[in-house]
Amino acid sequence: MNILRTPDDRFNDLKDFPYKPNYFDYIHSEHSFRVHYVDEGPADADVTWLCLHGQPTWSYLYRKMIPVFVKAGHRVVAPDFIGFGRSDKSDDEALYTFDFHREMLLFFLRRMKLQKVRLVCQDWGGIIGLTLPVSEPEIFSALLVMNTTLGTGDKPLGEGFLAWRDFVRSKPDLNISRLMKRTVDCLSDDESIAYDAPFPDITYKAGVRRFPELLPDNVNAPGASLSRQARTWWKTRWQGQSAMVIGMQDPVLGPKIMNELLSSINNCPTPIEIPNAGHFVQEWGEPIARMAVEAF
Repeated sequence: MNILRTPDDRFNDLKDFPYKPNYFDYIHSEHSFRVHYVDEGPADADVTWLCLHGQPTWSYLYRKMIPVFVKAGHRVVAPDFIGFGRSDKSDDEALYTFDFHREMLLFFLRRMKLQKVRLVCQDWGGIIGLTLPVSEPEIFSALLVMNTTLGTGDKPLGEGFLAWRDFVRSKPDLNISRLMKRTVDCLSDDESIAYDAPFPDITYKAGVRRFPELLPDNVNAPGASLSRQARTWWKTRWQGQSAMVIGMQDPVLGPKIMNELLSSINNCPTPIEIPNAGHFVQEWGEPIARMAVEAF
């Protein structure tokens, strides 16, 4: 296994992303990975927004939401999964498992000693992030959830997800900027290119290829039991505030999947629907962030 580090100069002058990089070391087996995270706003703020991205994106996805949270006087932390963004990458797809990614996030939460956390999640940021309260129930105070699911393994995977998994399998060197431009009509050329920045060539994309393979497809799959525990936790133990936002044009984790998730979140209000938004709903993020600040 080789550990790859994207050259820093690929992240120079990214549009609307002036944030200083922060890093910590995460040890897995005999390997050490440098993990990147954004950390903006007062370190002693009463509220911390934990923003978790999915595939094939990175913390750049939250560039329209971070300024709104900071302007409210809050702290924002947004880590990049290993294999994505400015975090280190392995060229070995077998490294990337449900538990590997989840344990890194738990290490991050404990290392940062975060409290009064408002979880902001989408895609794999939710598939994994929504399981975190099973291990750290006391630190979460609010939830902003967008186009994601829980991989409980006790129902068939949707046709949209299966089509996406097949597409990724057929594109080992997935053109991420082209995908983002096609999926997000309002994305500029400079913004779409920023999504390519972490990946100089195909060897850096093992984590991108691997994520679709990790969604549990049976009750005994890795992460399935934990996800069922999380579903029960959100339905029976969650007492915090919630907001759900749905990008209505998402063919993978769209309205049907999200309304199933809604039934598992205690006291979650009626979802806010963004008619023109697709899977990457954070690209419509500024008004969503303002809504969440006001609602919470």
